[in-house]
Amino acid sequence: MADESHRIRVSGQVQGVGFRPFVYRLAHQYGLTGSVCNQMGQVEIVVQGSASAIQQFLDSLVHQAPNIAHPELISNQAISLSPQPDFIILPSQHQGKASIHVPPDYFTCPDCLAELHDPQNRRYAYPFINCTQCGPRYTLIECLPYDRPNTSMAGFTLCPACQQEYTDPLDRRFHAEPIACALCGPEIRYHASGKNQTLETGDAALQEALHTLRAGQIVAVKGIGGYHLMCDARDQQAVQRLRRRKNRPDKPLAVLFAADDAQPPADLVHSVELDDITWRTLKSPARPIVLAPKHPDNTLAEAIAPGLNEIGVMLAYSPLHDLLLQLFKAPLVATSGNLSGEPVITSSHMAQQCLAPIADGFLHHNRPIVRPADDSVIRVIADKPRTLRLGRGTTPLELDLPAPLAEPVLALGGHMKATIALAWDQHLVVSPHIGEMESPRSLAVFEQLIEDLQSLFGVTAQRFLCDAHPGYASHRWAKNQTRPVTTIWHHHAHAASLFAEQNTTEMDAPILAFTWDGVGWGPDQTLWGGE
Repeated sequence: MADESHRIRVSGQVQGVGFRPFVYRLAHQYGLTGSVCNQMGQVEIVVQGSASAIQQFLDSLVHQAPNIAHPELISNQAISLSPQPDFIILPSQHQGKASIHVPPDYFTCPDCLAELHDPQNRRYAYPFINCTQCGPRYTLIECLPYDRPNTSMAGFTLCPACQQEYTDPLDRRFHAEPIACALCGPEIRYHASGKNQTLETGDAALQEALHTLRAGQIVAVKGIGGYHLMCDARDQQAVQRLRRRKNRPDKPLAVLFAADDAQPPADLVHSVELDDITWRTLKSPARPIVLAPKHPDNTLAEAIAPGLNEIGVMLAYSPLHDLLLQLFKAPLVATSGNLSGEPVITSSHMAQQCLAPIADGFLHHNRPIVRPADDSVIRVIADKPRTLRLGRGTTPLELDLPAPLAEPVLALGGHMKATIALAWDQHLVVSPHIGEMESPRSLAVFEQLIEDLQSLFGVTAQRFLCDAHPGYASHRWAKNQTRPVTTIWHHHAHAASLFAEQNTTEMDAPILAFTWDGVGWGPDQTLWGGE
């Protein structure tokens, strides 16, 4: 049977997920020659071989893709035969029309967790272990394409062993951009609040943080998308101390538990009423905070969620979290490391400045966080997970619109619990939760995300959409720009979002919507309310 040659283009979630080495292995499995290349958000594959082998390759390309990949076959074109001695991975190309999909941050996969706890492995107890199937993405990408020089890992030169893994297409760390080990990668360090002593060595820093937590004190821990404030979740005095220092008298605090994909940890089972849907949501790739009913016999501090019948719980999603919990042997409060209402803090310097009145110690690391991403929050309603707050693991959230837009637009959100959204053609991308738009830091992050979304996705908004309330910070910001602005009535925006959630085809269908949402600016220039 004569050989054929095909050029295949694949879109969807195919960058930062180990897709190119998967294609490489697949081509070798079916005896095909050719190449694979990243091209501005898409992947181009050229394969040459028998028609039957190419068909098997195409079938496997979608149905056997890595778990965190979501490939979409967009074209398959027969092309002229050209001698191809082998199948190779070509360098990423930066030219052509962008079709960008930015990967979210992923939880630590089971393979990396096994290595993390294997004393014989060279990455044993290394708090930044990752591979193509796990680790940070959105919070370390400076620009696309997603290659190491375009991430906050660019300053860490790979050691020979990591370089070998990074360049071997048969290794599961082939082009795992955040790849590192204790010899060449980021490190943790502990700083006691109010003291000059800093422990640079990883194990000493970890042990010092554990000592502080066991003493009933508070530690600010730098994670994937920002800092957490942590303390013993069983210690009523420690939790009350955290509340008093953070000036958070009664809002609930999230609790972090050790991760185990096989079965729920015993302390989690004894803390909340855990049904199958809640458990599946907790261990989903997003690793969100999930609100669950308190177990009547739970031993967590009452001050975690005073007067409420549910607790926000989540599983460890980073190797540093996992090490802390495995050694502490009990759940930890893990609330956002920020000043009330502001975005989560990402830099060590700012954490030392802003969180010093709250934390007794700081567990820093030197891997830069490019942009903040607070934890996502989900509640199970009517047997379905419903997102209450978008954040790390769920953003940037990419959705399809039922019809193309006339021009790219950027929606600037409200004043409280703000997010922004960029839309163009039939695409919509929603940012992580920012916070309350009442401080210079919130506005700074708001402006950073406006620039980041447009830069990452290669789209320039031609119009801003903002809340009609003239006092909102986002409204004032929009009015100070040079691009056209369209104002939206607050309650109309809520009704429209409900319509979009339930309907993806009939843009002009009539709807009846009731909106109860506190107060929002209305068409008669007064505050409309529902309560």
